[in-house]
Order: sequence, then structure tokens, then C-alpha cells
Amino acid sequence: MTTASALFAGHTPLAVRMRPTSLDEVAGQKHLLRPGSPLVALANADAASAASVSVILWGPPGTGKTTLAQAIARSSGRRFVELSAVTAGVRDVREVMQEALNQRDLYGQSTILFLDEIHRFTKAQQDALLPGVENGWVVLIAATTENPSFSVISPLLSRSLLLTLQPLSDEELGVLIDRAVTDARGLAGEYTLDDDARAALVRLASGDARRALTSLEAAASLAAPGDDDATPAITAENVSQAVDKALLRYDKQGDEHYDVISAFIKSIRGSDVDAAMHYLARMIEAGEDPRFIARRLVISAAEDIGLADPQALQIAVAAADAVAFIGMPEGRIPLAEATAYLATTAKSNAAYLAIDKAIADVKAGGFGRVPAHLRDAHYAGAKRLGHGKGYVYPHDIEAGVATQQYLPDELRGRRYYEPKALGAERDVQARLEKIRRILGE
Repeated sequence: MTTASALFAGHTPLAVRMRPTSLDEVAGQKHLLRPGSPLVALANADAASAASVSVILWGPPGTGKTTLAQAIARSSGRRFVELSAVTAGVRDVREVMQEALNQRDLYGQSTILFLDEIHRFTKAQQDALLPGVENGWVVLIAATTENPSFSVISPLLSRSLLLTLQPLSDEELGVLIDRAVTDARGLAGEYTLDDDARAALVRLASGDARRALTSLEAAASLAAPGDDDATPAITAENVSQAVDKALLRYDKQGDEHYDVISAFIKSIRGSDVDAAMHYLARMIEAGEDPRFIARRLVISAAEDIGLADPQALQIAVAAADAVAFIGMPEGRIPLAEATAYLATTAKSNAAYLAIDKAIADVKAGGFGRVPAHLRDAHYAGAKRLGHGKGYVYPHDIEAGVATQQYLPDELRGRRYYEPKALGAERDVQARLEKIRRILGE
């Protein structure tokens, strides 16, 4: 077996082998690793026997949550215990807490408990962490890819520091890749890496260090031996064969779900059709429910376009019906058609503002009795009460608009709908001005 072949035989994954042994080797997260920061203080060997604050690390996959926890434990000399919320239960947590208490009392040694994917823990399981965290039996370093405000119980949040990790920059990913190519723990200089291949690895990783190293390892396994025992070169073609597409960060239950749909709707509202198409593509590729996208298009047509283009709502509803009828992947086409139409047509939120103003008045008690001439006069005794008396039937008027009061006395003259001089609503605006003059408003 050649040395190069041995790199892939019976070894732990490259991403695991290349984990830093100290905070100095960590790429990225510089905003959390400044001198005197909580993480740096935790890694201080002089503080290993002292109580330290627990932390919750929140960030996308591959940003270094596990790496930071392990580097802190190694640097500080603390005991390191790792649990996964996928497999651990309340009993496991209590056993770790008891052993940590014994280690502290008998040997004066502090324990770091690294809990991966804490968002998967139930409330009862998270409650089991509280005594150990509050009394300093363990220093909890919990990792999550989901917003802790929604997935971690309040008592645990209040006893921990919440630190947010960011995806690695292209430069930081490049440093990691270069190190993995030459480091003895990695490819040990047994391969060279083409510039195009390096750029492709960085681009396809999308800020995820684990994915960058996993892709590098896969591409290296495909690299052909060089001529005359020359060092094999990892090419862009090897990378393309190893990785079919870029990593798309999207959690249909988490922040990315809300962030991308928000950017999608705001791009339509801002008339940027290219940005809207981009976010639509991201949702489609991530497997978002197309019915959810279609519903948002219908809302956008009514809220942001309104009577500036009455056809927009019809197109959005038709797209929703089409998606439900034909399904995916063909459903992407009517979704794209509706997106393009909504993004490029005239915009008006006048109807949306009008109903919200009217609702606000009603909630605040701004309503009165229906004017007598508008009340129902069809039931027995209604006319004796004056219901319907004086009502003018508009179709009997040549202009089609009768001069009479419609709002209650308390709201007479109140205006809710103010059309804009945009698109088809420009005609509505001109017509409404004439109507209001006739009505005496």
C-alpha cells in the first residue's frame, strides 16, 4: 500500500483529524476569541480549578462548535465529557453531574460537559442540567444550530452566556484547506492542490469547515497518480466529481426558513426580480414546501401590489392552484412566473393600510350605530323603527353614486383608503376623488 493510499485506509475522517488542539489554531470566530473573552478565559489553565460560566454556542454546522469545546478542554486541562442530545437521556446527564461533583470534591478538578445539539433535548432533559450548571459542578458548553430563544429553556439561558458563531470566510476556509494538505495529521504533503480546485472547495463549502475538509478528502481519493511517481495533483475535476453541488444552508423549521422567505418577499416588494428569483431558487433547492411559497405570493399580491395591478392577485392564486395541481419539480415554473410578475409590476399597499386603520379604529372603540337609512328594513316592524327610511338606491341615480352618509356619525369624514398614483390605482384615485365629492366628503 502506498503512503497516499494509507491516508484513506482505516483512518478517522480528515475533518476530525484536523481539529485544532488549542484556540490559537482555530480558524474563524475571531470575534469570540479576543484576549479576555469568555472562551479564552475558559481555556486558561490557571482557571481550570475555578468555577466558570457556562456557554451556549449557536451557529450553522461546520463553524467550530465542537472544535472550540475540545480546544478549551485541552488548553485548560479540565476533564472533558461529551454527550449528544440525540442519544443521551436524563439518566446520562445525572450520571455525568454526579461524577463531575465527585471529581471536584475529591480531586479539585473541573469538568467541561459538551452537549451537542441541545435543541433536541426535551424540557425535562434540559431541567436535569440546571443543578450542575447552577452549582458549578460542570462547565456546560452546549451547541445548537437552532435559535436558543426557541429551543433552550429560559432558566438555562439565564445561567449561560449565548455566543453566536459565524460561517467561515473564504480566506479562513482557504487557510484550513492549505493546512490540511500539508499537515501530518492531514494529507501530509502527499498531494498538491490546484488553484482552481482550491477555489472550488472554498466556494462549495459555503462557510462550512467540515464540508470543506470532507470534500478535500473525497477529491484527494479521486486524484490520479502523477507520472513517474510525481505527487498526485487534486484538480477542479476531482472536486466536481466528489461534490455535486454547493451546500445550501436552510432549516425549514429555523432561522434560515424565516430569513430567506423574508428576503424573498422584500425583494418582490422592492421590485428586484433577480433577487426574488435567487431566494425562490434557494427555497426550491432546499425542499421548501411549494404551497408555503405560493401562499406567500398570494399575500404579497394583496398586501404589496393591491389595486395598483388587480391582476397580480389572480396570477398569484393561479400559481398556487397550478402548484397544487401539477406538483414539483414542474411547479417551480408557475412559481417563477408569479414571482417575476409580482416583482416587476406596480406596487401599492393602500388597501392593506386601509383595513389596518379601520381595524385599529374598531379596536379602539371607534364605531357607532349604523345610520338608520342603511339598516335592514326587511323584517317585521323594522320600518316603524325608521330602518331604511331615506335610503337612496344608487342605481336610480344617473351617476351611480347617491349623496348620502354611509359611515356612522362618530366616524363621519374618516378616510381609510388612500390610493396611490401608481399603475391601475392611478385611475382608482381619480375616480375616488369624484366619488368623495359627490358623497360630500
